[in-house]
Amino acid sequence: MNRRKFELAAWLSYGNGKNRYEAICDIDEAVDFIRYYSKEMEKNNGFIIQTKSPHPNEKNKSVMKPYGVWGVIAPFNFPAAILVGMSIGALITGNTIVLKPASDAPIIGYKFAEIMKEAGLPDGVLNFITGSGETIGKTSVGSKDVAGIVFTGSKKVGYKMFKESSKVKLRHVIAELGGKNPAIVTENADIDKAVEGIFKAAFGYSGQKCSACSRVYIQKSIKNKFVERLVERTKNLSVDNPLESNTFIGPLINSKAYKNYQKYVKLAYRDGNILLGGSVKRDGDFKYGYYAEPIIIDGLAKNHRLFREELFVPILCIADYDKFDEAIKLCNDSEYGLTAGIYSNKKEEVDRFLDNIECGVVSISATTGAMVGCQSFGGWKGSGTTGKGTGGPYYLTQFMREQSQTIVE
Repeated sequence: MNRRKFELAAWLSYGNGKNRYEAICDIDEAVDFIRYYSKEMEKNNGFIIQTKSPHPNEKNKSVMKPYGVWGVIAPFNFPAAILVGMSIGALITGNTIVLKPASDAPIIGYKFAEIMKEAGLPDGVLNFITGSGETIGKTSVGSKDVAGIVFTGSKKVGYKMFKESSKVKLRHVIAELGGKNPAIVTENADIDKAVEGIFKAAFGYSGQKCSACSRVYIQKSIKNKFVERLVERTKNLSVDNPLESNTFIGPLINSKAYKNYQKYVKLAYRDGNILLGGSVKRDGDFKYGYYAEPIIIDGLAKNHRLFREELFVPILCIADYDKFDEAIKLCNDSEYGLTAGIYSNKKEEVDRFLDNIECGVVSISATTGAMVGCQSFGGWKGSGTTGKGTGGPYYLTQFMREQSQTIVE
């Protein structure tokens, strides 16, 4: 995969519309998952641990063993990194998989299956199938032969999967289910750093990320200054063909996302104040894709649906606050708990944020992102089912079950 990185990145840009930079990062992260999980298996001796023996003639150990067949259901937005991470997690711990890529971005999954076959993976270990999630996902969840499901996607689909899975049998379901990720900017922040981090987090891959920063709470005393700089910085983003080297924002993934974007724009015009963007691009070659401008919205009620729902389009909602505790409360007032960030140079604010924020991935002077082996990535509350993040030290054991072995001589 590493040798073919640029070829695979090109396939990815064609497949899901990521710009060149983000496509290369997606492939790099996929490679990182393979390397990290391999090292974790070696470091932990395959998760075999010698345990205490209460008698001199007795030897005991704990052995982690695979469950069997796992259904792997991948999303469109990271068709390399997330798909490969989930697949390798199941495979390297001794399971076989039925791998279904997203219907809107299947090509990288196919290329991964090709590479694994070339690398010598035995037939029948990785089973690749394309098609609608409604059909194939339903079949995987409904099969008694499937021992576990690993899924990344929407909360709605994940909850439905849990419900349907429990009707068949008790089994392990690992699911990452999205986010409504906040950032706090205090009067003690470096405003330029906050602007740079937030606009990238909000509008990278057109906001089509579970970790996208979608709401910002700014202390009143600096709001005007921050918003002015944020709008000015976002004006210069290039919305264009993702194959072009200077493009920052490519097209939305499909017509459903495109229609959702236009629906949310109408809500924003009705209930708030659009400071920037809000238009789709239809002229020239843009008529062949679903191109939409990034939007910054002010003036919405803090309990408005655009503040509460995961939108998966390039929309950023902003609001102000008076007291710092109010900002924390606004962040936590969500059914999601994936990522959150704060921009502040005041230690007391940072400490209070870390002590009270209800998210699985938190950042200081940053808003989103996780590197495999450095920052595990997983959510609390409605953002995840296990509380153990990908690319972290506790992830692999989810694909195995413990067996206690005693030998008496």
